[in-house]
Amino acid sequence: MKERYARWNKLAIKGLWWLVILGMLASLPVAYERHQTEQNSGRKVDVVFDYRDLLEISDSQPDPRSFIDQQLKLLKQHGVRSLSVYEATLNELKLSRRIEVFSSHEATALTQTPISPNENFTYILLTEKESEQRVREMIEKSFGQLNVQVRPWSYKNQPGLIIQMGLEESLMQTLDPDFLTMQKLKEQGFSLVVRLSNRRPFQTNPMDKLLGDLQRLGVKWIIVDGDSVPGFVSAEDTVNLDKMGEMLREHQIGLAAIEMQKTPQKGFNGLAKRIHHQVVRLHSFTESDSTKLTESLTEEELNGRIQGVADRLVLAVKDRNIRMLFLNARAVKSADKGKIVNPLDAMYQALDGPDGALPRIEKAGYTFGTAQSFQLVHSGWQTVAKLLLWIGAVALIALMVSYFAAELTLVVFLLGMLGSAGLFVLSSSIFSQALALGAGTSASSLAIMFALRAAKRKRENPTGSRIGFSVLLLVRTSLISVIGILFIVGLLNQITYALVLEQFRGVSILHLAPIVIAGLYWLLFLEPISHRERLLRTRELLSKHISILWVITAAVIAAAGFYYLSRTGNEGTTTGVERYFRSFLENTLGVRPRIKEFLFAHPLFILGAYLSFKYRNALILILIGVIGQASVVDTFAHLHTPLVISSIRIVYGLAFGTLIGFALIAVWEIIVRSWRRWVSRINAS
Repeated sequence: MKERYARWNKLAIKGLWWLVILGMLASLPVAYERHQTEQNSGRKVDVVFDYRDLLEISDSQPDPRSFIDQQLKLLKQHGVRSLSVYEATLNELKLSRRIEVFSSHEATALTQTPISPNENFTYILLTEKESEQRVREMIEKSFGQLNVQVRPWSYKNQPGLIIQMGLEESLMQTLDPDFLTMQKLKEQGFSLVVRLSNRRPFQTNPMDKLLGDLQRLGVKWIIVDGDSVPGFVSAEDTVNLDKMGEMLREHQIGLAAIEMQKTPQKGFNGLAKRIHHQVVRLHSFTESDSTKLTESLTEEELNGRIQGVADRLVLAVKDRNIRMLFLNARAVKSADKGKIVNPLDAMYQALDGPDGALPRIEKAGYTFGTAQSFQLVHSGWQTVAKLLLWIGAVALIALMVSYFAAELTLVVFLLGMLGSAGLFVLSSSIFSQALALGAGTSASSLAIMFALRAAKRKRENPTGSRIGFSVLLLVRTSLISVIGILFIVGLLNQITYALVLEQFRGVSILHLAPIVIAGLYWLLFLEPISHRERLLRTRELLSKHISILWVITAAVIAAAGFYYLSRTGNEGTTTGVERYFRSFLENTLGVRPRIKEFLFAHPLFILGAYLSFKYRNALILILIGVIGQASVVDTFAHLHTPLVISSIRIVYGLAFGTLIGFALIAVWEIIVRSWRRWVSRINAS
């Protein structure tokens, strides 16, 4: 029985490679269709400014309406084609100069008429004749839905209303959007993006009428305002969500997904699914971001920050499939300047000034206008391709295990197929992500283990060109890592990942696991010894006395690992100097290679392969190269980045890493030869 299993196991190792190859071939047309989705649709970018912010800034100006008219012209001149309008509030109507709002105490002082000491109402004067009727209807309708009484009031023949609700609370209430303002902005040539909240009771007929009115104004996109989408009640109660989705489809209005939110908006994914993912990604330049442009800065510092804003907007579009740039601004008090300042002029420079964002985005192949969602290219045969990818991914994981325990390869493959099938029944999303994570980790681990074996054989038979061997080894190692890329791209080719409605979890594992696996292999499995001997070596290592040097080394490695992991994923941290360097690379090359690849991992790999002809410990440098291989695979785990951008990034990393590796070799040779001359002179004297 053992002999039969051993024979089958030996055949399985060869057969599994063929399954991996089939999976790779199946991934290629899948990747091509993803590329078509990214390149042939959704190439329009919308630059949107928050109109409410403009109203708030105007409140600090001596002539608010003239200021708004002037800024609207400037916004259009500097490339802003759309304005975002919220559901109205009493405060926004006040900023628009349509009403004046008073508390009971303020109304008493104004009218010189005693008011009951028990009264705490809100008094409103309708100050604009052309909007008087519309504003009255908005207020009466919205507060009537809250069962709050509204009655007429006037002061010196100026009409008004009394809302039987305290001033602070009434200012918080949400009204219908201000259609008078929206119509005016539309006439001035702006497209409109509307922010809707879930703050008001959801009623089908009023919502359907509202969406119909928005459609007639040409509104194509809604940005959710608040922590839940209109119609969301709970994860279990989805009746209103179903209705909201149906109405959005009927009125051909989609959703904008705000990237990098700390807390996902409740019900967003469900509503996105109900409208067949008619969704675009939105990058928000927040009020807090804008205040950094109003601080007391030198001209050089201000220009640096403006450049940083431009770089940020360009990267959002090129690297993260952003199709809506949402700009906010805030007026702030400047003690140094002795006045209230705003960031608008600096933002205009960032948009279309010298080296501004908009010309660079256009140069990258995008156009400006109303944003468009992706037109998904997804053929029916992808189901068969996913089946081959499933089998190939399990085979790849089993082959990685074979480097540690070859006799278990067949068992691991069969158990992997069984376990993954159970995972698919449990959750298809977890199934795909687990296989992609396993395949990606296995590929980069196999790549570096192959490199260690090749370098070890070369040390035993040091023939041929050392530089040629180094370059060829890096290329072959990287090609093995590409296997993992193909499986990640093939298994996770879904629109939800491109829109980041669903995220590929475990990116940190994808970085760390190959380091641990390759390190374990180098430590215990690189030499052809028995499992018993490995066990003895492990015991010997564990029983060694711990020195202070070991403790310091472990602390340094732990700190380096923490720093390494802190920089991974979408929320990785970077230093100011590194951000400047990244910006320089991006602006110079168009696509920024990863620093840890071309400045660290790949050059050390090249140097290690070069030195492996003579030095056994040079394998440690090749081992460090696993960081670069994990990074190569991880680059494609950022599923919202276009495939073209990721591919260019990898090629740049390998090219520049090789050149820097050559420089390290040259420095090594200079040092060694200088040392030898110095030693020979000492010996001669």
